[in-house]
Amino acid sequence: MTQEDDALRREIRDWIAREAPRDWRTASTHEAFVASQRSWFAKLVGAGYAVPHWPREWPGGGRSLAEQKIIYEELARADTPRLLLSFVSTYHAFATLAECASAQQRSHYLPRILEGETWCQGFSEPGAGSDLAAIRSRAERRGDVYVVSGQKVWSTMAQYADMCLLLVRTSADGPKQAGLTYLLMDMRLPGVSVRPIHQIQGDEEFAEIFLDEVEIPVSQRVGEEGAGWAVAQATLASERGLTLMELSYRMRGAMLRLSEAVHAAGRTCDAGVLRKLGALATRVDAVCALADRFLQKRMDEDERVGDASIVKLAYSRCLRAWTNLGVELADLAGQMHAPITFGDLNSGNWMADFMNSYAWTIAGGSDEVQRNIIAERMLGMPREPKNWITEARP
Repeated sequence: MTQEDDALRREIRDWIAREAPRDWRTASTHEAFVASQRSWFAKLVGAGYAVPHWPREWPGGGRSLAEQKIIYEELARADTPRLLLSFVSTYHAFATLAECASAQQRSHYLPRILEGETWCQGFSEPGAGSDLAAIRSRAERRGDVYVVSGQKVWSTMAQYADMCLLLVRTSADGPKQAGLTYLLMDMRLPGVSVRPIHQIQGDEEFAEIFLDEVEIPVSQRVGEEGAGWAVAQATLASERGLTLMELSYRMRGAMLRLSEAVHAAGRTCDAGVLRKLGALATRVDAVCALADRFLQKRMDEDERVGDASIVKLAYSRCLRAWTNLGVELADLAGQMHAPITFGDLNSGNWMADFMNSYAWTIAGGSDEVQRNIIAERMLGMPREPKNWITEARP
């Protein structure tokens, strides 16, 4: 740790002490939660801590790997809220625009994201989740617009979004992946309707998006028509790898919550609990090291296919163990009396966090998909058969 790193850590701690919201866990309505998220994002942008992974020309961008780790660790250590509302905007949308969009699209949308424009992702459909190439939402080109009809589901915070990263089918010919096109859709266009999905714990993190003859200008297309699958990989690579740098370090910074839970449960002398806590701390460190290596390779432009899948898989399994220990420590009382909270991973409600941890074994490609990518594309193992047929035994 250098003197510059120490100075940055002190600077962030001082700033957090002055500016961090104190009552974000007590938000009793979705409106209050969203208002809190918007206010916190604006403060982080103003201080230069919102997008340390962006290039240097943007406020707070161009941070080194060490600086990014310090920022995420300190935000988690101080128990500040994760930016769930702007998560897709600052990671998925940024990565897609930065890597695949035109210069005009980048110059138009990236400043708006820092001004608070909220984005959602319109990929999954009722019949196309893990098998993303099976999407059926149809886009037909008519002159200068694409006319889109279909349905999207499990779109995070879509009910509050201004823009959508939309993957649609423009052709049914050839391989499934070849007929996809990537569009940027204004959520206020006629024909777009959104229905939040009410979850069992009271949250409404996800929503369905219904598209009825929505006219999207051709100028809003990213990449060529039919090249949407390749563009979508930039979005998914962000979800599988880049986002996990922040989340891994937030998990390590929040280990203090587990330590406090051990004390609160009166189990500081419970050898079994302490063994689990020690093993988990080691596992969290390992996930952070994997995230470090991934980001460094990305910064060195040495990223391989499957690197992001390794980080995603390690994080999703570790998060399950992390929240599971919290549930064990909270015991039945923690499940019966914990308040309904909004957001994920760090809500303060161990059972809600535990249930949300399962989402990370699906989002951005299920654990099975990640294992297939690692096995087939990194290790060169035989591809998974397309059709499993079990012959009846005589």
